[in-house]
Amino acid sequence: MNITELWTKALSGLEKEISAVIYDVYIKTLEPVGLADGALIIMAPTVEARNFVFDRYRTLIRTVFNKEADSEITEVRVIEPSERVQAAKEPEEEAAPPPPSPIPEPRPMHLNPKYIFDRFVVGNSNRLVYAAAQAVAANPGTEYNPLFIYGGVGLGKTHLMHAVGNAVRASNPELKVIYSSAEKFANEMIASFGQGAKANQSFRDKYRSVDVLMIDDIQFFAGKDRTQEEFFNTFNDLYELNKQIIISCDRPIKELFDIEERLKSRFAWGMIADIQVPDEEMRVAIFQSKAQDAKQNIKPHILHLMAQNPFSNIRDMEGFLNKVVLLAKLNGTAVNEETVAAALKDFREETSEENITVEDIISASSKYFNISIADMTGKKKTKEAVEPRQYCIYLISELLAVPLVSIGNRFGGRDHTTIMHSRNKVAAALKTNPRAATIVSDIKSLIYRK
Repeated sequence: MNITELWTKALSGLEKEISAVIYDVYIKTLEPVGLADGALIIMAPTVEARNFVFDRYRTLIRTVFNKEADSEITEVRVIEPSERVQAAKEPEEEAAPPPPSPIPEPRPMHLNPKYIFDRFVVGNSNRLVYAAAQAVAANPGTEYNPLFIYGGVGLGKTHLMHAVGNAVRASNPELKVIYSSAEKFANEMIASFGQGAKANQSFRDKYRSVDVLMIDDIQFFAGKDRTQEEFFNTFNDLYELNKQIIISCDRPIKELFDIEERLKSRFAWGMIADIQVPDEEMRVAIFQSKAQDAKQNIKPHILHLMAQNPFSNIRDMEGFLNKVVLLAKLNGTAVNEETVAAALKDFREETSEENITVEDIISASSKYFNISIADMTGKKKTKEAVEPRQYCIYLISELLAVPLVSIGNRFGGRDHTTIMHSRNKVAAALKTNPRAATIVSDIKSLIYRK
C-alpha cells in the first residue's frame, strides 16, 4: 500500500480515539507526505494546526498508525505547507522530476530581534553560559568552538542562541549566520535528497558556507543515522574552517542516547555550559524584567511574593505574570497581594494533578527521553529504556492515586514489587542527585503544558 492508503487506515482508527470536533478540524485536514528515516511525515494546512497537532497528538498518531497500518514508525513529524518534504511523497505515476526548489540564503529573519543579551536576565544559574555566549559573539570561531548549551525546557537556551546571532550580525553584518532547529535541518536534508544532486548540493552549501551555525534541540537527531551522518560532515567542514558552531540540547552530552559517539565527542571539543533552574533571587529579577517589558510598575515586595513560588522555568513565570496583570486590569487595581493570590490559585488549578492522566505522564516522559512509548513501557532492559521507565513510574505514583498493580499492568504486566523498586530508586536519587531533580522538574513542565 502507498502512503495515502496507509494514512486512510490510520484515520479510521484515529476517528475512534479523538473527539469529533478535534478530528474534523485538525486530524482530518492532515495530509500524508511520506515515510522517511523511520518517521511518518504529515502536513498540516496552517502553522497553528501544525503546532496543535505536534504538541498534543503526535504520540497518539504514531501509536494508531503503527496499529492500523501494521507499521513500526518511531516518530511523527508534522510540517506546515512551506516545509513540504518532496522527498518522501510517493509519485502515483511516472513523471519527470520537478526542478529542485532553491534553498534560500541565510537571512536575518532566522533570528528573533527581541532575543538580545540586554534582555537576558543573568543570575547564578546561568552566569557561566551567558559569559561564554558573549565571548563567542565577540570572536566567533575562536572562542569556545563548539559551544554546547544544555538545560531544561524554558530556561533560555534559544534566547541565548538568538542573542549571539543578533550580536554577530550587528558587529559584522557581512558574516552569514544561520539559526535552525534540528528538526528543520533534518526535513530540509530529506527534501534535498529527493530532488536530485543539485538540490542536495544546494542544501550542503547553505549549511556549510556560513560563519556561524546554530542548531537548536540537537537531541532530535537521536536514532536518525542519515541525518547524523550529514551533520557530522557539516560539523567537520565548518570546524576545519574555524567557523563558529553552537548547539543546544535538553540534556548533557552523556545522556544523548542513539547519537553516534563520534558526534558526541565533537560536541565536547569546545565549551559545555548548562542553564539551571532559577533560584528565588533570580526569579525576582526575571519577574522585574518581564514586568518592565510589559510596562507594568510592580512594587518590589509584590515581585518577591510572586518569586516565592518555585517555578521551574521562565515560560511558566511569563504565563503567571500575564495572569497576574490580567486579573489586576479586570479588577481595576494595581498588581497587589490579592491579585497574586488569585492568579496563583488559577495557576495551580490549571496544572493540578486532577487534570493529569497516566497517559499524559507516559507521553511526556517518552518525549523528554526521546524514546518510543512501546520501548519505555515494554520489556526492554537496556539502559536507554530502564531509566525513562523508572522516572515515568515514579511520576505516576507521585502525581496520581493509581495502585501499583495498575501501574504494573500498563508497563508490560510487571508485578507491584518491580514497580515499587523503580519508584523507590528515583525517590532515593532525588535526595542526593541534582540531575534527578532536574529530570523530574522538566518532565513535570511537559506534563503541565499538555
